[in-house]
Amino acid sequence: MTARIEWVASSCRLLSAISTEFETTQPFAGLTIGTGIHLEPKTAALIATLAKGGAAIVATGNLNTTQQETVDYLRDRGIDVIGGPTSDPVEHDRDLWQVLDDRPDLILDNGGDLFARFLERPYEGLLGGTEETTSGRTRLAPLREKLGMPVLVINDSPIKQFAENRHAVGQSVLESYLRITNRSTQGKRVVVFGYGACGQGVAANFRNTFGLVTVIETDPVKRLEACLDGFDVSDRDAALRRADVVITVTGARSVLTADDLPLLRDDVVLMNAGHFPLEIDVPAMLGHTDVERVTDATEGLQTLHTRDGRRLHLATGGHMANLAGPRPLGNSIESMDLGFALQARCLEAIARGRVSADAIVVPVPRLIDEAVASAYLELVAN
Repeated sequence: MTARIEWVASSCRLLSAISTEFETTQPFAGLTIGTGIHLEPKTAALIATLAKGGAAIVATGNLNTTQQETVDYLRDRGIDVIGGPTSDPVEHDRDLWQVLDDRPDLILDNGGDLFARFLERPYEGLLGGTEETTSGRTRLAPLREKLGMPVLVINDSPIKQFAENRHAVGQSVLESYLRITNRSTQGKRVVVFGYGACGQGVAANFRNTFGLVTVIETDPVKRLEACLDGFDVSDRDAALRRADVVITVTGARSVLTADDLPLLRDDVVLMNAGHFPLEIDVPAMLGHTDVERVTDATEGLQTLHTRDGRRLHLATGGHMANLAGPRPLGNSIESMDLGFALQARCLEAIARGRVSADAIVVPVPRLIDEAVASAYLELVAN
């Protein structure tokens, strides 16, 4: 695993350049950065970059995506990592509170977990921070007045939208489906819930491998976009009845529920690609009276056996499929290098006082987008 982490770090060319700069400029000298983010090799490269800039880091992971080898690697290099791999929400909650017990000066959040808890138990000295996801932005936007400090949403950067969400998430979810099931996509009826940037990428990648893709989207404008992009946008229940693969990627809760079980055909595969493991109501499905027993089909895949003889296959327990299950590689290194360069530059700007106090749960400033894009294009050209 150390070799893989070092391979990732050497491939993150933007972060490498920023690390070299930060060693000299020390933008985080004397500051603590608290983070709750997927702990895997690419985030190790980001954390190392922030540490090179003088930051003391206190970090924990997310539910069911923390990789123990990455935790060990960071701890061996002096990073304070709280907890380890867990699927237990109570344990995860305790780890998040422990991060905040260190009273970090900056927060790098993923899903709004740390900022939401900070508001329950505020302390003096928090300068602001970043939020990685759309799920987190949705959670924190109603809390702007209470937050009262700069919080920059990385996922609202156009770079993040097209480089990571559309291209990389789509690719990694497809790869995860292939890796977990070892099944084909050709001719499969694939239903994708959600047509934001991530949903667009998932739908496009499955179509590009000759899947028959239907998009289910509640926003009529997005639904029109999916239609004009050439996807079927037929009725939700009708689509579920004929689906071979169902993928949720909305950021919403209970997209698939136990009430949908009677609709699903035999041998269907259910996957979630959203940040929180809430889009498929797994507890209700497992406890449904129609489910007779549950077996492990293969690593990363459970089979729900119904009383009428159907088999419904659930990937990674409803957790984010591209960062859970066997050999979870996540998104491509290059896409994460871009997104994490945005993270580093945004945290630097907040630490230096270059972001207005009223920039609360707003997109990455245009100047930072332009600087990161220019740096990447320069690297590609050389």
